Amino acid sequence: MQGGPVAGRVLSDMGAEVGKLEPPEGDITRGWGRMRAGLSGYYTQQNAGKRCVCVNLEASGSTQLLRRLSACADVVIENFRPGVTARHGLAYKDLSAENERLVMLSISGFGQQGSESHRPAYASVLHAESGLVARQSEQDAYPASDPVLSIADMNAGLHGLVGILSALYMREHTGRGQHIDIAMLDTMLVTDDYANFSLDEIPLIRGGGQVWDAPGGPIMITGDFRFIWKLLTRHQWVVDPTPEGASLEEKIRCRRQATAAFMTSFPDRSALIRELDSMNLAWGDGRANAGAVASPPARVRGTVAQVDDGEGGTRPVVE
Repeated sequence: MQGGPVAGRVLSDMGAEVGKLEPPEGDITRGWGRMRAGLSGYYTQQNAGKRCVCVNLEASGSTQLLRRLSACADVVIENFRPGVTARHGLAYKDLSAENERLVMLSISGFGQQGSESHRPAYASVLHAESGLVARQSEQDAYPASDPVLSIADMNAGLHGLVGILSALYMREHTGRGQHIDIAMLDTMLVTDDYANFSLDEIPLIRGGGQVWDAPGGPIMITGDFRFIWKLLTRHQWVVDPTPEGASLEEKIRCRRQATAAFMTSFPDRSALIRELDSMNLAWGDGRANAGAVASPPARVRGTVAQVDDGEGGTRPVVE
């Protein structure tokens, strides 16, 4: 799980001194992706700005070492399976006994208590458990698959960060820290704006985007299709090709075909974008990752920083 590293990375960006504790074999993500100086891009992204320390929890003296560290810390973040920290004498009750101002964030798949709390959990597990995988498969009419994005990890890390900041603020008034229990399942459900709709309702309320073929490559147009169609017929003089007496399904198919023809009718992409802008339609370029981090908005905002790659060069890290 990477929820803990996400929260720690943002704290580091905000100026905190963050130490990352790793087992002797190292964090598994050190080997995820292209390697430079023995580190992957994924690991570098999640841990830039941190100090890394090797600790073997099974070794004699490790508990005492970590207790000494936590005694002078403001925050401890852990994403072990529930029960692991207690087994090593590192539960919140153990650490707070020596540092009552300590704020501890525990991230797990299903929370610290309950019949499911013992289960190992990674982002893909929570994508399935929260309904995301099944819903996307149903809507796209494709076999179920995991999104290529660790949504659950990011959700848990950022919700945990909010909890940390709130606890630190409250500590200024009470003098005492808190133990924050974040379940990845909870964060997936609370950030899911379709969680309260059944599958058959989603097409009725779905106002998301659709990708269309266009000059220069795919383009995403966001908005309810009925609204887009109204703009096209009103401002672009697109003619409705639906035959009289056609069914609703046939009407939708014909209008989508006409819209697709409109999107590909322009001599170049800039001409299409001018017309979309004139109708105040929200559009997005279908970029690959490399194009996204090098896009004009990302460059202007300084979204990507270059950090030392350990080999005499640099590698990009999203700030």
